Amino acid sequence: MADYIYTMEIRLTPDQMKGVNLVQEIARAAGITLYLTGGAIRDIISGFTIRDLDFTVQGNPLKLHKDFERAGAQVAGHDEDVRTLFLVLPGNVRAEIGMARTEVYEKVGKAPVIAPASIQDDLRRRDFTVNAMALSLNEGSRGLLLDPFNGVADIEAKLLRVLHNYSFVEDPSRLIRATRFAARFHWPLEERTQQRYDAAKENKYIEHISRSAVGHEIAQLAHEDDPLNVVKALEKEDWLKVLHPHWSSAKVDTNGLAQLMKTRQQMVDLGYTVDPSAAVMHFLTARLSDKDISDLRRQIPRKDLIESWRDIEDHAKELAKRLTGKEAATPSRTWNLLSSARPEMILFLAVTARQQTVAQKIKNFLTKWRQVQQRIPLPEMTELLITPALPEYPKIARDVFMLLIDGKLRSRTETLKFLKPFAPPPPPPPPPPRRGRGPKAAAPPAAVAGKKGEVAKGKGKSAVAPPVVAAVLTTPPSKVKGHQQVKAAPVKAHGKPAKHAPKAALKHPAKSKRPAHKTKARKR
Repeated sequence: MADYIYTMEIRLTPDQMKGVNLVQEIARAAGITLYLTGGAIRDIISGFTIRDLDFTVQGNPLKLHKDFERAGAQVAGHDEDVRTLFLVLPGNVRAEIGMARTEVYEKVGKAPVIAPASIQDDLRRRDFTVNAMALSLNEGSRGLLLDPFNGVADIEAKLLRVLHNYSFVEDPSRLIRATRFAARFHWPLEERTQQRYDAAKENKYIEHISRSAVGHEIAQLAHEDDPLNVVKALEKEDWLKVLHPHWSSAKVDTNGLAQLMKTRQQMVDLGYTVDPSAAVMHFLTARLSDKDISDLRRQIPRKDLIESWRDIEDHAKELAKRLTGKEAATPSRTWNLLSSARPEMILFLAVTARQQTVAQKIKNFLTKWRQVQQRIPLPEMTELLITPALPEYPKIARDVFMLLIDGKLRSRTETLKFLKPFAPPPPPPPPPPRRGRGPKAAAPPAAVAGKKGEVAKGKGKSAVAPPVVAAVLTTPPSKVKGHQQVKAAPVKAHGKPAKHAPKAALKHPAKSKRPAHKTKARKR
């Protein structure tokens, strides 16, 4: 069995993974069974961009409203009818948590009868096989993939297949969804699905679409990677006028939208996490009247998207004003200002700024000044022991960068001259090895022959010098000051000098009384 938990962990962004863990903890604490479902599973397996996280619980998620707020999540809206919470998790991660349910359609165009159900029943009421999968996030079954309609096979075949014959009849919004998915993934409809699609379109079942479904489809356009392509596909099938009668591709600022998506990718490559949804909606509706835009906003279920779309121009004007003031008088100040601004505002202003000064500063922020970072002499800093191990390293590196973009450090020599005072002192050299006196020479094995305490007799080669002589022999010559150092005559064996005694010791014996007859003999 495939390891879907591992696949999920490597496919989700770090912020999305933290969001999954947060939802798991809250659901576990509440004793609610939790599954990752729908589009999130489809995109994890297929490799497409994971736009948001869809969770399904066996229970009422609306009861978790306060728990999510205490955990730092923003509740962006809810749907009482289907018991769904719309969340913005920490890290700007969009998520939905819905109740596992059944939907019984008693009549075409009439709202379904909704009732709580198991996860298996919830998967049966969904639209396409690729969306009818669930991954268990519960203890004991974590990582188990539920795929009752073989959605994994259709992902591999790159096909869109409805679950049953009445799929488009029960929920006409699936006609719009099928077109949107086909344009996004470039997947065709499976043969029988295409036949049912054509029949539903011919019979004008789309006229029975609900207002909430229209709002959901409008909001989904804001999160497409290529929204213009999707809008044109919807327009070709006459579904764009279903979303709003005055909407067409002619009302879209195509140049601005193309530039927006290009700049967004540039920021993503630089490591930014950018939510372009509000800016996308701005350009998709650029030539609609204010009244038409207000009508579109009222239908969207997510309040966070409505608010950001409505306020994006005002926030951008405020940032542009700051960029032309004293707060951005130098490149370093501009860098600090833009570094603290919301990435969404930088993205939108990069495309819409009319003042050349503002546009140039944003361009420098995204391109030119980042290239200056390559001029920071990192190898030389390492030689100076200015490394990330230093507590002051972040400030030093930042100060160097600020001086470089301000033009106050113009060469590598000047940069090194600035850095040298911050170099820590070199570590002290290791202590030299200790050179004390070596251990005293031990007596040869022959010296200890015999009983303990007995002195070896000086017969033959086995005789050894007594300890006093041995000490003299082991004393370095430089330490001996004449023969006065020897305080005792060599030990004699049987009245004769020991044979083994050193010649130096015998040559200069200690002064002693000589026999009288010898003395007299010499006087003669």
